[in-house]
Amino acid sequence: MRFHLKFYLHYLVLLGFSGVISIYGPHQRAQRTGDILLGGLFPIHFGVASKDQDLAARPESTECVRYNFRGFRWLQSMIFAIEEINNSSTLLPNITLGYRIFDTCNTVSKALEASLSFVAQNKIDSLNLDEFCNCTGNIPSTIAVVGASGSAVSTAVADLLGLFYIPQISYASSSRLLSNKNQYKSFMRTIPTDEYQAIAMAAIIDHFQWNWVIAIASDDEYGRPGIEKFENEMFHRDICIDLNVLISQYIDEAEIRRLADRIENSTAKVIAVFASGPDIEPLIKEMVRRNVTDRVWLASEAWASSSLVAKPEYLDVMGGTIGFALRAGHIPGFKEFLQQVHPKKSSHNEFVREFWEETFNCYLEDSPRNEDSENGSTSFRPLCTGEEDIASVETPYLDYTHLRISYNVYVAVYAIAQALQDILTCTPGKGLFANGSCADIRKVEAWQVLKQLRHLNFINSIGERVRFDNGSELSANYTIINWHRSSEDGSVVFKEVGYYSVHNKNGAKLSIDKTKILWNGRLTEVPFSNCSEECEPGTRKGIIDGEPTCCFECTECSDGEYSDHKDASVCSKCPNNSWSNGNHTSCFLKEIEFLSWTEPFGIALALFAVLGVLLTAFVLGVFVQFRDTPIVKASNRELSFLLLFSLICCFSSSLVFIGEPQDWTCRLRQPAFGISFVLCISCILVKTNRVLLVFEAKIPTSLHRKWWGLNLQFLLVFLFTFVQVMICVVWLYNAPPGSYKNYDFDEIIFITCNEGSMMALGFLIGYTCLLAAVCFFFAFKSRKLPENFTEAKFITFSMLIFFIVWISFIPAYFSTYGKFVSAVEVIAILASSFSLLACIFFNKVYIILLKPSRNTIEEVRCSTAAHAFKAAAKATLRHSSASRKRSSSVGGSSASSPSSSISLKTNGNETESPSTRRHSHKPRVSFGSGTVSLSLSFEEARKNSVK
Repeated sequence: MRFHLKFYLHYLVLLGFSGVISIYGPHQRAQRTGDILLGGLFPIHFGVASKDQDLAARPESTECVRYNFRGFRWLQSMIFAIEEINNSSTLLPNITLGYRIFDTCNTVSKALEASLSFVAQNKIDSLNLDEFCNCTGNIPSTIAVVGASGSAVSTAVADLLGLFYIPQISYASSSRLLSNKNQYKSFMRTIPTDEYQAIAMAAIIDHFQWNWVIAIASDDEYGRPGIEKFENEMFHRDICIDLNVLISQYIDEAEIRRLADRIENSTAKVIAVFASGPDIEPLIKEMVRRNVTDRVWLASEAWASSSLVAKPEYLDVMGGTIGFALRAGHIPGFKEFLQQVHPKKSSHNEFVREFWEETFNCYLEDSPRNEDSENGSTSFRPLCTGEEDIASVETPYLDYTHLRISYNVYVAVYAIAQALQDILTCTPGKGLFANGSCADIRKVEAWQVLKQLRHLNFINSIGERVRFDNGSELSANYTIINWHRSSEDGSVVFKEVGYYSVHNKNGAKLSIDKTKILWNGRLTEVPFSNCSEECEPGTRKGIIDGEPTCCFECTECSDGEYSDHKDASVCSKCPNNSWSNGNHTSCFLKEIEFLSWTEPFGIALALFAVLGVLLTAFVLGVFVQFRDTPIVKASNRELSFLLLFSLICCFSSSLVFIGEPQDWTCRLRQPAFGISFVLCISCILVKTNRVLLVFEAKIPTSLHRKWWGLNLQFLLVFLFTFVQVMICVVWLYNAPPGSYKNYDFDEIIFITCNEGSMMALGFLIGYTCLLAAVCFFFAFKSRKLPENFTEAKFITFSMLIFFIVWISFIPAYFSTYGKFVSAVEVIAILASSFSLLACIFFNKVYIILLKPSRNTIEEVRCSTAAHAFKAAAKATLRHSSASRKRSSSVGGSSASSPSSSISLKTNGNETESPSTRRHSHKPRVSFGSGTVSLSLSFEEARKNSVK
């Protein structure tokens, strides 16, 4: 009882699955039996008719429309490969491969309908009904499927076939999503992933220096991942996308028109499209209707050579399209096989009948299309004779010059055959299954073939390695094509203009020959597709608020910056020793400036310094020659000699400030100037102060002469100078000056001296000015001394000039820069030196050389006596005033009548006033050989007070 129940149960299941096969398996197919069966999925049609199913009656299968000649050629490639393997004596001997091939109509629903038949057949075989019936006449299980073409279709099929571990090898599905082996565990392919194609497309845009493009993609598993990867590449290359849209072949016309409006209004001239031919065709038709001819189309491999859009009537708009095509392969004998197709010779291939009708625009006998024509449902076509010549018709079916997808189909079939060959030749103990066992080729199952395919590794006929293990993908090798118009018949010609290879031995992935490209089908100049005009050298790209980074305004580089190429993002800063030229395209070396010996200003200052040295040397020579004359003697000739020597040093120190500053000159010039001036002013100070003390003394004594002797004078000069020397030593030890290049100015490098310590320089000049102030004080007090003796008035005047010069020097020093700093100091040195030389010595030289009559002892004594008379008179008046004040303070009234007399004794002659004989006091002051006697007498009448 149980046996009969089990038998009936299996019988019902068998009938049920047989019904599934007959119902879900599409009626139109290519089928041939064999020991091992392969499945095939090809887009024989581009789509299905749009039909609203209101479910008022049983739903009918949708009709496939728009015949795809290339899809039929791909199908023929699979059949050719299987027949070639069956005829081979080395590959799968004594084993016949069969096939079941269906039309996907480029839609998921049709592809799943065909895939269900593969799954259902495999499920029947898994029930193991051989013990109940003789099933040898049944169709064997499908152990592998070749297909499908579109990525969206392959994704749906892979989900279904993966449940039953049926291996699927696609020949045209390039979506990178299908690389996920965890989700699509039975999916393999003989085409590179789109990830590389997106990179290659971005590389082409970057190659032609475009940065403003439109991106269009199919709204499916092919277009969305491809355009996403493309966007990422564009972002990394700083290229902007103005418009990004998804399309489909089933989009309504109103949406197509809106999209065409947006494209036409866009300033982007390059349109990158990741879509299939059927999806992009409606948009292309609208653009052709509008005659939009100023766009450059970048085509992915899915439509780069599609017969739907690569039509002569579209070339006015689509001419110049740059597309990616797979590396072409060679299939020996395939050309002849394609030409042998005929409805009478291909009873196993039901697609041949429709192919024949579409090629020759006729109907075969007993064709369902002919019945529809008689019913008026379609336009009338003549009856086919069967004698038509296939070679006489231009059709994409016979375009076998560049076999790309067809070759991928050919490789996929051979990959399955190679896996079966490995199973056939497997040695027990070395197999891939449990305990090293091998599969039985006569009862091989799909999962066993999948296991073998995952370990497959072979080289195809064009030298590419084919592997299907986890993580492996075919190397991305693309041929870059350009759409040209044939000069013979006006048809579309795919001109090879370059290539893209990921694993190129030379490292150059992209190679394009621009000379072969015709833009828009007729132009040779690369079109412009940038948001903004390119910035010329000397400018940079400036950001515009609210706009993408590719939209910018050109801003001129700042002074000191440059850009030497177009579209510079930033301006480069010139090196310290350079400056930008007028148009900011390059840098030139800055001019090096310092107070040079060769420039007019430096020559003038040097001449004045040399003139000062010569004049001072001349004065010194005059003083040496006339050293025994009264004027020279009266002016303290030893200190005068030292003073003239210090002035020579002052003039000479200014020469150190001229010429290119070196470290040693920078360390020498300020100490030389400071010490020279302190030595000069010290001499003047000691000399002036000595005479002042002598003439201010009431009675010059030997103590004055001893204290103000020559040795002490030189000692004071030495001590004053030594203080300045110590300031310089401390300065040079702690912060020595050095040469310094000042790059802060635009076109000039000033070589100056870095003083090391401005405080030390302040001490040096401050100490000099302090001595000058003391000297000015003594000179001012001495201004009324005999002029021929000390020239105190001229010294006072020279000190005034000195102060004016150096007080003016301080703001001038800190407000100037570069070589003018040295020039200001040189001018100050020369001005103060000339003032000292002129004021102190020129009057004396004038008298010595031009007025020798005044250079006598009498002249000197006369001047001195006049001064003495004035001083004595002042002293007498002061004494009389004091006496009157004392008398008036003693009781009563008193009167005094002072009288004075002054006697001068010159050369032994005396003249006395009689009233001064009894009361006379004659102090003497000796000068040279003459004697001046000063006699002062006072008489005071005393009157007794009456009480």
